[in-house]
Amino acid sequence: MAVSTVLPLITPDPGADEARRRGLRRMRTVAVSLLVLAAVVYVATLGQDGFWGFVNAGAEASMVGAIADWFAVTALFKHPLGVPIPHTALIPKRKDELGKGLEEFVGENFLQEDIIRDRVAAATISARVGDWLSDPANARRVVDEVADVTAIALGKVRDDHIADLVSNAFVPRFREEPIAPLLGSLLSEMVRDDLHHGVVDLCLDEMHRWLVHNPDTFVEVLSERAPWWAPPRLNEAVTQRIHVEAVRWIEDIRDNPDHHARAALDSMLTQLGHDLLVDAATQDRAERFKERLLDHPQVVTTAISLWKAMRAALLTSVRERDGAVRQRLLEELNSFAERLRTDASLRERMDRTAADVVVFGVSRYGEELTAVITHTIERWDGKEAARRIELHVGRDLQFIRINGTIVGGLVGVLIHAISLLVH
Repeated sequence: MAVSTVLPLITPDPGADEARRRGLRRMRTVAVSLLVLAAVVYVATLGQDGFWGFVNAGAEASMVGAIADWFAVTALFKHPLGVPIPHTALIPKRKDELGKGLEEFVGENFLQEDIIRDRVAAATISARVGDWLSDPANARRVVDEVADVTAIALGKVRDDHIADLVSNAFVPRFREEPIAPLLGSLLSEMVRDDLHHGVVDLCLDEMHRWLVHNPDTFVEVLSERAPWWAPPRLNEAVTQRIHVEAVRWIEDIRDNPDHHARAALDSMLTQLGHDLLVDAATQDRAERFKERLLDHPQVVTTAISLWKAMRAALLTSVRERDGAVRQRLLEELNSFAERLRTDASLRERMDRTAADVVVFGVSRYGEELTAVITHTIERWDGKEAARRIELHVGRDLQFIRINGTIVGGLVGVLIHAISLLVH
């Protein structure tokens, strides 16, 4: 059984509709009352001359005007008196054509680039955003909403999602992408800009701290690798001496930026970056290492572990109302709001960007937006659509009948006067 696609209109607000219905009945009563008054005056003054002749002519013309305008207004929504006169009940019969015309009208007159840019500029979006965010309560609300949404989003990501992402997206992509040129470029850039020095300093600090605080462990590790035939006292003396020299050597490298070990490391990294870019053998070894790493089952497990650690840290930070993350977000938001209020060039750029975004959206999806008008009207039941439209605009249309009655009477008096002058 086929299901009809024609849908009745849904009343969004019965109370408002009832108020419109009362207003429509009231204005209809006024218009009909004027017609009845004109008819009564016409009958009462029929066949009289002089002043009453002017009144009779005006009343006659008022009736003609009132009836003509009643016919015109009624013909929009239904057949007058139920008689199927051609070109009446226009809205029920031609609602689809009217919807298409409304769609074209909106597209041609409202969705033009110049109009959109003028309206966006007149809206002063950036200034309003700045003023709104300058209120501490509003800024706090934005930060709380962002934090809550972030926490919800992080909670929705499961471990199997991360596993699938790594296995099905990252690993295949890394297999396809040659790793040597990328590593070579990054390494060369890092050495050229001395970015690795910070990492080296950090490693030296940690190594020195560990050696200073764990001498027994260091000595024990070396003692386990000493020859079995060496005297214990000699092994102990040698390992302790090695520990002292290792600490001193690490201190020298740490405290001397020009130490030859640092220079050797720089030279080694520079050569490695160069080889990764141009040396086929080095590139081949890098690719084989990449493949072994990607084939290792621990890759997915490590990715999940890293994700869990990062998620736990983020969740802890965003859930603390007075935590560092929320406070930093609040500070940045307040700073941004202050800039919006004081920096006219920033506001101009943001308004221009907003206009560009709206224009892009309209140019790309404008036809789909205006097509909603046609598609929606096509689904309406014709009679119900006519009733609903009349309910919204019918009260104002009754003024056409009232004006037709009054203007018709004035024109009738004028025509009667001219006819007397001609004769």
